[in-house]
Amino acid sequence: MAGSLNKTRKQIAKKRGGEVNALHEKSRDSLRLHKAGVRDQRLEKLAAARSKKEQPIADRVAHFQQGLDRRDNQPLDVGAIQELIHNFIHQYDEELGELKKARRPGRPASAREDLLRIKVTALETEYRNGFAIPDVMSEENAKLVADWEGSWSKLAALPWIKVTSSGQARKADFPSKGIN
Repeated sequence: MAGSLNKTRKQIAKKRGGEVNALHEKSRDSLRLHKAGVRDQRLEKLAAARSKKEQPIADRVAHFQQGLDRRDNQPLDVGAIQELIHNFIHQYDEELGELKKARRPGRPASAREDLLRIKVTALETEYRNGFAIPDVMSEENAKLVADWEGSWSKLAALPWIKVTSSGQARKADFPSKGIN
């Protein structure tokens, strides 16, 4: 049970001498309980939607954090960053290949296959225009990314850059609108 409903239930129980099990269907107290329950459900739904929108950004940072970890948390040059971006974009290739093999000839692609193909295409387009990543090209920024523990609040504090497929890197803002 979420916070608002618990608080309301506790207040009503306190008012009624400790029992909340016998309320009239249209009483003020039952309406308060219903309203608190609906509010909690709405807040949970919003939190789930926000988490779903934020997940691709967190996954991207985690991928680059692992790439830094493999290189002993040393700052990366543009070539190493491009290699990590390429690995990130093509991480679904194996699953996509298996889905294509499993499909009978002449049959349409499955929903999962279409979704993966769209995702890879969107990532490749973003890479051509400028792929947003945390800045790992300097010592202090690489340390910040290496120390990131997975919280959303610290992501906004990280400096971000956009790297194009031609190898240009430029400063960028935090992708607060989400990625993909």
